[in-house]
Amino acid sequence: MTSAVEKALSRAKQAMKSNQFGLAISICEKHLKTEPDAAVIWVLLANAHSAQKDYEQAYACFKKVVDLAPQNPKSYQNLAVFYQGIGKFNEALQCYQKAASCDANYAPAYNGAGIVLMTVGQLDAAQQYFAKALQLDPQFADAYNNLAHVFFTTGRFPAAAQSYAKATDLNPYLTSALANRFYSLAMMCDWSGLEGFSRVAETLGIEGEDVSPFSLLAREDAPERQLTRCRKFVLAKYGRGAKWQGAAPSKRPSKLRIGYFSADFHNHATLSLMMGMLRNHDRDKFEIHGFSYGVIKQSQSLNDAQGFFESFSDVERASDADIAKLAREKNIDIAIDLKGHTQMGRTGIFAQRLAPVQINYLGYPGSIGADFIDYMIVDKVTAPETHKQYFSEKLIYLPNCYQPNDDQRRIPATNTTRKDFGLPETGFVFCSFNNTYKITPREFDIWMRLLSKVEGSVLWLFKGNDYAAENLRKEAQKRGIDPGRLVFAGKMPEPEHLARHKHADLLLDTFNVNAHTTASDALWAGLPLVTLPGEQFAARVAASILTAANLPELIAKDEADYEAIALDLALHPEKTAALKQKLQEQIKTCPLFDTVTYTRDIEAAFEATYDRYLKGLAPDDIDLTRAK
Repeated sequence: MTSAVEKALSRAKQAMKSNQFGLAISICEKHLKTEPDAAVIWVLLANAHSAQKDYEQAYACFKKVVDLAPQNPKSYQNLAVFYQGIGKFNEALQCYQKAASCDANYAPAYNGAGIVLMTVGQLDAAQQYFAKALQLDPQFADAYNNLAHVFFTTGRFPAAAQSYAKATDLNPYLTSALANRFYSLAMMCDWSGLEGFSRVAETLGIEGEDVSPFSLLAREDAPERQLTRCRKFVLAKYGRGAKWQGAAPSKRPSKLRIGYFSADFHNHATLSLMMGMLRNHDRDKFEIHGFSYGVIKQSQSLNDAQGFFESFSDVERASDADIAKLAREKNIDIAIDLKGHTQMGRTGIFAQRLAPVQINYLGYPGSIGADFIDYMIVDKVTAPETHKQYFSEKLIYLPNCYQPNDDQRRIPATNTTRKDFGLPETGFVFCSFNNTYKITPREFDIWMRLLSKVEGSVLWLFKGNDYAAENLRKEAQKRGIDPGRLVFAGKMPEPEHLARHKHADLLLDTFNVNAHTTASDALWAGLPLVTLPGEQFAARVAASILTAANLPELIAKDEADYEAIALDLALHPEKTAALKQKLQEQIKTCPLFDTVTYTRDIEAAFEATYDRYLKGLAPDDIDLTRAK
């Protein structure tokens, strides 16, 4: 590399760091006039164009690098990373394979190919590529990190935790692996990492490398830090996003076109919650379009949902840009992100600007932290006005709970007994069907004290995985409780799952991340729950649900109150029976399960956001509680 190239490269890199992409382009183009074969300058120019979302020019520059060095695997790797970044996964995989054909010992090519395969759900093939990368380079921290992702996704949590630990041992700056290790341990209810997390909580995902925001959501109730993590993650992955380029129409369309984007259009909690709303949408005022970017899993839920959509597009293999193009071709007015930072979410789609209005709704329990998401649908319990600083979006306050529910969900009549589920025929049954990662020693200590105070009682838990069940039994033993008093429930189809709730007496909520769909399931099935609201959105959902179910007496003020409410109900069965009777009497009339009214409320929210756009007004908070 000549000194002139080094100087140009240094100046252009500095401009890139300062987000002066136009200046970087100018520096590169000026130098290339005298040294047109400087491949490193072409790479930097490509990256600058890519940062400005000028993908056509970026591609031309990366292609030029390949032409200049067709036998260099790095040339194809650069192009592969570009394709990967814009969601063209087939093209990215081909480029990684070409890089490997240039040099069979080039470990980054195998690692990159594995990432693409993992992204599109081909986990077995991805694992083989990561293993090959590590065979070629045993010190390859990123490959260990990616291999851990495969282990985690396939439920091999001990192997995932071990691989994440190896990645951070090799590269201490790879803090995303550290965050995911904490998440892997949480999935197993292995609390050995809690002390380590407390030491880094104030900086993890805030300083240094960005981390997946969802991985730490249950580790602490710290909404301000969580928003910072989300902003950092989004900015690093997607930038500030594109602006809407379309001109506002002169008048409102006869029907607003709503686009729902998700990977979960199958037997999943999100679709279960939304089904009633989809059924009740006013077809005279709205056109509903579904965009599925997950693997299509045939199910009755999917079949039913498809009947409610004007169109349903399978875009699993489409790039972010192609999905955005399709949404624009369908003239989507309001794009709804149903995933956010949860698994399989594709926030990059929304960074392309699908529609003039973009809304964060239901899937991710918190702010996405993106400049390109305009609104988030909330309520006054999940997001009190004093908590606005914890959201990057403008807030749409629904009159009741933000969560939709389907008032036609079926609960089959069954002849099952407690014995069928491993429960004692008599005695109080506490239960918690929350996912295992939500359980921490805070709740568990209280639960064990309740078991010690209520003779003959048991705790019925959801068996997320064998590791969690084993660890929870060990934790019970440490607290002087017979592990046999913990009973574990496996997965069941939704109707049968709802039906088995009748064998429980009280659902005990988790703290940092509450029961969400789990709470609504319980109430719909006639099972009361006690919750303790925290600070972050995810920690306030069950309180919102109970408020909308007209059961505020089950919302605790603090941990002592939470324990006292649960103990009082367990020791006085007549009070539990009265609660169940109250729930039964108002199940079809309380706001939580008034699906038609909820649908009209959310439609009013959609109309209000679009009216602001039509008037040329910037997004702002919308309070529908004042309209009631």
